[in-house]
Amino acid sequence: DLPYDADWEFPEKRLILQEVLGSGAFGQVIKAEAIGILSLSARDKTSEATTVAVKMLKENASESDYKDLASELKIMIHLGEHKNIINLLGACTRGENLMLILEYAKHGNLLQFLRTRRDIYEPTWKKTTFNPKTEFTLADQVVDAYQIAQGMDFLASKKCIHRDLAARNVLVDEGYALKIGDFGLARDIYKTDLYVKKGAGLLPVKWMAPEALFDREYSSKTDVWAFGVVLWEILTLGGSPYPGVPLEQLLDYINEGKRMAQPRDCPPEIYAIMCDCWSLEQDRRPTFAELVRRIERIL
Repeated sequence: DLPYDADWEFPEKRLILQEVLGSGAFGQVIKAEAIGILSLSARDKTSEATTVAVKMLKENASESDYKDLASELKIMIHLGEHKNIINLLGACTRGENLMLILEYAKHGNLLQFLRTRRDIYEPTWKKTTFNPKTEFTLADQVVDAYQIAQGMDFLASKKCIHRDLAARNVLVDEGYALKIGDFGLARDIYKTDLYVKKGAGLLPVKWMAPEALFDREYSSKTDVWAFGVVLWEILTLGGSPYPGVPLEQLLDYINEGKRMAQPRDCPPEIYAIMCDCWSLEQDRRPTFAELVRRIERIL
């Protein structure tokens, strides 16, 4: 049970809530302005507003939802900061609602971002304009993969298992840096066919390693399997994994040794990384530290 550090407390009256960014059955993420949150001096002395994302529960949430959000807050405090994760900026714990104040990612999630790049994509290593609005290349895709590997290596070094790594849970900030988000409510906010009901939780089946699906065993190596699927999502510019394979046949498909095909324009060395991430034996999957090194060599 991790402690809550009161240094993170931010006065609720200095939050101006705006539109809803994402919403699920019990939780929601709301865009907001936080007055003076980035000031290093006393928090009430500055009037500068920062755009933030506020994660909070809906009115119909249960006690266990509240506990989940409180534990997410403590996990984020414990993790500390990294450039490739959505960082905690503050929290409101003293009012009616528990609120987590998080970095706001201007360009939304990576899945939508990739899909909007399909028209401008060039399968080249050369950068010509260096303008992320008008240019997206193979080099950009590999840099994206590299940033996610770095964020996940950081989480693994802190003994944190994400359990829900997918392009929809990676966010793109103002400078086009990638940040891994959703350390808790993700399962709730994206309640679609991607998640299959198992007990109390919902499972993102197409991103899950066999041992997680069969035995509910999670480890950093199940996150590595999911990273392989994210690599595939990046190289297909937001494709939907296992095209043409019905969910109920997916486990047999994987256990028979079948894997997703190499995406068009995907370099063989990137596809080799995907396949290594999808080894049935956990010990044969690379660690995130190894993935960082391998992708660095390709860059």
